[in-house]
Amino acid sequence: MECISVFDMLKIGVGPSSSHTLGPWRAAERWIQELQDKGLFSKVRQVKVHVYGSLSLTGKGHATDYAIMLGLSGADPVAIPEKDILPTVHKIQETKKIHLGSQMEIPFSPLEDICFHKKFLEFHANGLKFEAVLETGDKKSKTYYSIGGGFVVVKERKNAKKKMADFHKFPFPVENGTQLLAHCEAQDSSISSLVLKNERSLRTDKEIDTGIHSVWNTMLDCMYNGCHTHGKLPGGLNVTRRAADLNKSLLGENYKKYKNAQGWLETIRKTKVKFRQIFKWVSCFALAVNEVNASLGRVVTAPTNGSAGVIPSVLMYYLVIENHKAGFEHIKQFLLVAGEIGSIFKKGATISAAMGGCQAEIGVSSAMAAGALTELLGGSPGQVLMAAEIAMEHHLGLTCDPIGGLVQIPCIERNSMGAIKAITAAELALESNPEDAKVPLDKVVETMWETAKDMNSKYKETSKGGLAVGINMSDC
Repeated sequence: MECISVFDMLKIGVGPSSSHTLGPWRAAERWIQELQDKGLFSKVRQVKVHVYGSLSLTGKGHATDYAIMLGLSGADPVAIPEKDILPTVHKIQETKKIHLGSQMEIPFSPLEDICFHKKFLEFHANGLKFEAVLETGDKKSKTYYSIGGGFVVVKERKNAKKKMADFHKFPFPVENGTQLLAHCEAQDSSISSLVLKNERSLRTDKEIDTGIHSVWNTMLDCMYNGCHTHGKLPGGLNVTRRAADLNKSLLGENYKKYKNAQGWLETIRKTKVKFRQIFKWVSCFALAVNEVNASLGRVVTAPTNGSAGVIPSVLMYYLVIENHKAGFEHIKQFLLVAGEIGSIFKKGATISAAMGGCQAEIGVSSAMAAGALTELLGGSPGQVLMAAEIAMEHHLGLTCDPIGGLVQIPCIERNSMGAIKAITAAELALESNPEDAKVPLDKVVETMWETAKDMNSKYKETSKGGLAVGINMSDC
């Protein structure tokens, strides 16, 4: 079993998809680095990229071609200014040249050199192959698989041995919920404290805090930007952004009486909220994140881009509704628990919609948020796992059927629903005795994976079934 850090589950990147955008982007970067390591980079005269399966079928809607171009050009998805993304892509399209690895210019025609194939490769639904023609005429190629959440692997998994070694370095290695609970009981520890001890085997306290700060600041900025940007989303569906109008309506006379994201958060804390407003705020936060995601904005995979709104919206709910005195330590605690629960689903099932449908994205994110919120509200480790199980149980079988291959309909609204379910699951778990639970977390993880394997492939991020075919682009 591999070591999976919280920072593997919560990655900063660019939308709209962790598996279809961030994954191919990282694969392109990795391929360039491998060419450099082998001393072949300077000999490259032409490159071609082949995209397969689910990655191909909804690739255009998920900006897979853009991601490949940006990765090949040496841009970093964490650091590139959002305003530079489209100009960089347009320059490559117009000049039919690419500045490979930011080091040398070669001919590159996106329409001819990025080839989309409906064929599925055997190892995973999201495959892509990079080919290079060298100055000698020789060809070098490498195939990668984007397996969800921005994770990229090759079939032989040469780095798996190191990951295994790292896993066994953990003072408290965890493969499933049963092991996690056993460690917590033996150490008389909360889940967040246990996870923190594992993280310390990989990095220093300062590095952990810096990473958590970066993740949360990106989440907060994403919600803030989404709540202050009007207009329509790109892609052709003409979807109107809703978060900004909802934010303005909820704040009323306090709208824009702040200068930045933190000031906005403090303003919301001072706003009177009733039951309906709470639901509206949670939905507003979730919508905001995924509207930014759909616009090639910067988000945090949690555990994927398509489900990126659930965790920040539930955490924001805790900060602005449940506990006005909450600060960084609470945020850290929440994200440590969320990351650990997400890793259990990745180890035991999948976080890839191409493999498991939307249950693998919204379902997992809802489980992560439910468990994390439960600990912040004073729940025991057993109640944390119970909340995660309840949240996933009511997402089982959820299909991935994006209209037009875009992460917009029904994806954006599903984040709001996942967040509300997470809060409900937390409240149910807090009022329950985990020893009375009939369905343990490990059983729902196993059931989710069995459901994923039984699910018809047209409901796994291919836009070949469900709403994707029930609603035509012309209807929008």
